[in-house]
Amino acid sequence: MKTESTKSVKEHWPVVVAALLLAGLPSRAAASVTLETLTYHADSARRGEFVVPALSWNRARGLHRDLAFHARIAGHVYAQPLYFRDSVGRPILLVATESDTVYALDAMSGRTLWQRTLGRPVRLQSLPCGNINPLGITGTPVIDTARRAVYLDAMLQDPRSGAPTHELFALALASGSTLPGWPVDVAALLERQGFTFDSRTQNQRGALIVLGNRVYVPYGGNSNDCGRYHGWIVGVSLDAPRQSVSWHTRAQGGGIWAPGGIASDGTALYFATGNTMNARTWGYGEAVFRLPPSLVFAGARASFFAAKNWRELNADDADLGGTAPMLFDVNGRRYGLALGKDGNAYLLDRDDLGGFGASLVRERVSSWRTITAAAEYPAGNGAMIAFEAPGSACPMPLTQGDLTVLAVSPGAHPVLRTAWCGIVSGRGAPIVTTTDGRHDPIVWVLGAQGDERLHGFRGDDGRPLYVSQILPGLREFVTPIVTQHRLYVGADDAVYAFDIP
Repeated sequence: MKTESTKSVKEHWPVVVAALLLAGLPSRAAASVTLETLTYHADSARRGEFVVPALSWNRARGLHRDLAFHARIAGHVYAQPLYFRDSVGRPILLVATESDTVYALDAMSGRTLWQRTLGRPVRLQSLPCGNINPLGITGTPVIDTARRAVYLDAMLQDPRSGAPTHELFALALASGSTLPGWPVDVAALLERQGFTFDSRTQNQRGALIVLGNRVYVPYGGNSNDCGRYHGWIVGVSLDAPRQSVSWHTRAQGGGIWAPGGIASDGTALYFATGNTMNARTWGYGEAVFRLPPSLVFAGARASFFAAKNWRELNADDADLGGTAPMLFDVNGRRYGLALGKDGNAYLLDRDDLGGFGASLVRERVSSWRTITAAAEYPAGNGAMIAFEAPGSACPMPLTQGDLTVLAVSPGAHPVLRTAWCGIVSGRGAPIVTTTDGRHDPIVWVLGAQGDERLHGFRGDDGRPLYVSQILPGLREFVTPIVTQHRLYVGADDAVYAFDIP
C-alpha cells in the first residue's frame, strides 16, 4: 500500500488509495498484439485492453500530440473510432459522426481517403425528447474483415415524409459505397415480423457486434425515457439483410443503451437492460441476459440475472444496464461484470447467471451512477476493473475524482474491493494498455465534458503517468483507441492523434 498526504495528492493529481503491485507476480502467456481495432473496446468481450509492446510506463510519459495530423471531419463524435488495414496494408482510421457521415482517414496524416454522407441527421426538435442534437450515428460500428465491410445504424430524416428512421448500413471498407441489399429500415423489417418499432422513441447508442453471419444491434430510448419504447436486439443476416431475428423486453422501457452495447464470448450474446415503466411483474428490465445467436429466450435461470430489487431500481431510474456486461476469465473461471446506476457492481458467473438476485458478489463501489464502460486487465491471480465514477471507498480528496479501479480476488467466494482511485473530471470510458497482456498496465481515460484532458495512470497503483493539454469537444461516453504507434481520440469536428515515443 502507498499512502500520501492530502496536500501531496492535490499537488500531484490522482494517486494511490490502495495498490495491488504487479511486480514479481506470476506472468500469464503473452497476449496477441492489437494490430486492428474492429469493434468497441478492442474485442467482443468489451475488456478494453490493447496490447502495445512499445507503450511501457516510461514511454507513456513521453506521449505527445502530433500537431501535423490533420483530420477534417464534421459532426459530434460519440462512437469510438475503429482502425484497420486495407488490402495493401495501409493503416486507416474509421470515424462516424452525428452528422451521419463516415470518414476513412489515413491513420498517419489524417488525410481523407473517402467519406460517405448517409443522409440528413435528425434534429432534436423532431423528437419527443433526447439530448443529442443532431442525432445521427451514435453507437460504435463494427468491421467484418471477411466481407471487408463496416456495419452501422444511422438515424435519418426521411427525405419524403420527414419522419425519423433507423437505417442499418453496410459500407465497403475500400470505398464507402453501400453494399447490395442495404440499407435496411429497422421499423419496416420488424413490421414484417408483426412488431411495432417507433423510430422516434427508439435510440441506438450501444456498440454493434458481429457473431457468425449476423450483425446484432441494440436499441433503447432517448434521454428522459419519453414515449413507448422497448429494449431491442435485432440480428440481421450479413448475406441476406431482409432476414433477421429479434428480442425485446416485455414491459415498456428496459432500454439497452450503454455504449458497450452487446458483448460476446464467441458463442452467446450478453447485454444489460435498464428501467421498465409501469411493470407490476418483471418485464425483463434491470437484468443481464445471455442469449444464443437465435435470440430465443426460454426463461431458464441460467440465461438471466435480475436484481432482486428491480422494482426499486425502476422507480429510481437506476438502470442496472448503465454499462454493458464485460466478460473476463480468472484462473479458468468465466466471469461477467455489470455496473449499475445504483452504484453497485454485480459479479456474475456467466455460464450460470442464476436468475433473480444470484450474483456471486454485489458490492457498493460508487457514490454516483456509472454510465460509460469498464476495462479489465490481469493482476497476479486476479483482475483489475477500471470504470468512470467516484469510488464509494475512496478517501478524500479522491472521492471527487471520476476514476475507480477495483480488484477482483477469485475463489469459492470471490471478493471485490477498491484498489485505487484517480482524480479525473469527466464522463469518458477508460481503456487499458499493456506491453504483453500483463506488464506495464496503463489506464487511459478522457475527461469528457469535464477537464477535457487525456489522463494515463499506472494500472498497478494509480500513480499518474501522463496528462494532456485540453482537447476541446469531447463528448460523454468517448473512449480512446491505441495502435502500435499512436493513440487516437475522436471529438467534435476533430480527431486527435498522439505519438508513442
